[in-house]
Amino acid sequence: MPEPQRLSCIAVVPQGLEQAGAEELQELGAVGVKALRRAVGFQADQACFYRAQLRSRLPFRILRQLGSFPCRSRDELFWGVQRCIDWETWLKPELSLRVDATGSAPGLNHSHYSALQVKNALVDWQQQRFGERSSVDLEQPDLSFHIHLGGGQATLSIDGSGESLHRRGYRPRMGLAPLKENLAAGLLRLTGWDGSVPLADPLCGSGTLLIEAACMAKRLHSGLGRSFALERWPDFNPELWQRENAAATADASDQPLAAIKGNELERSVLEQAQDNADAAGVGDLITWQLGDCRQFEPPQGPGILVCNPPYGERLGDREQLEVLYSDLGQMVKERCSGWSLWLLSGNPELTGALRMKASRRIPVSNGGIDCRWLHYEIR
Repeated sequence: MPEPQRLSCIAVVPQGLEQAGAEELQELGAVGVKALRRAVGFQADQACFYRAQLRSRLPFRILRQLGSFPCRSRDELFWGVQRCIDWETWLKPELSLRVDATGSAPGLNHSHYSALQVKNALVDWQQQRFGERSSVDLEQPDLSFHIHLGGGQATLSIDGSGESLHRRGYRPRMGLAPLKENLAAGLLRLTGWDGSVPLADPLCGSGTLLIEAACMAKRLHSGLGRSFALERWPDFNPELWQRENAAATADASDQPLAAIKGNELERSVLEQAQDNADAAGVGDLITWQLGDCRQFEPPQGPGILVCNPPYGERLGDREQLEVLYSDLGQMVKERCSGWSLWLLSGNPELTGALRMKASRRIPVSNGGIDCRWLHYEIR
């Protein structure tokens, strides 16, 4: 039998989670995996590409590269796009499209203009071939193209995900300084928590860290039950897609988990966390406690504490936050001896109020804020 076709792919991941994203994709069967800046490059056959869309928890989106060509001018971009692949089957005018651009080339220093050049190349080709053209849809396009410029080359890709993969569907899109689900999943992966020891969050907010942890440990894969742009591609294989969906569904674990506990001061926020957990299918796996973190009682341990306290960038008064961090540090030292604490810090001055020394400092970006995922061993 001939070897399955290998697709060249890019997974777009949060900054700081490139290596973790590479490891996740390798576990899903990807080959030639390479951590890049805010991305992971890899090769995959069609089954692995489908599997990555359904099961990976760290990417924002997973792109399939369609073609690349030399690009050192606006004209080279225009003609290169039209010639880089056979558009006959891909670019039906009844399908809406969107184009995004990154990088730069001579005369192409603005992403909006570069994207406009690519869009013009595509619709001009359609007008010549079909006498009509696709409409542009910035919200829910049938085909979402990405052009990357750099090093004298242009690479044209298509997004298989559609809506960003970080949107799991279990929480409202509104919230106060929310932690994106894929970043939460990546942070949990870095802790090494596998469900065998207790997990707790004394400042759980809407519960994203704990919900992602429970879903990961139970192997409740995030792509199940949603639609994907790749289902509208001309080479979409519905039989293979259904097989990968069935395998992902059957992969759910029935192993019991150690205790998971969240604590939140605001009743309305805690109720939202409970609703989110129920929507994610893990409501019965997490215990929620209403109250101040200073009075938090962890499960019988030792185990792992995770925490994303406010940084002072968007939420909270500075002096009040210094007191909060100081009291948080005092609480974990008094009540969590033998535990590990992982804390997402966007403000090193506030973190200093913990009066604790981190054993690891992993740089990550949270919503454009330069942060550190800090690890403390509590004695």
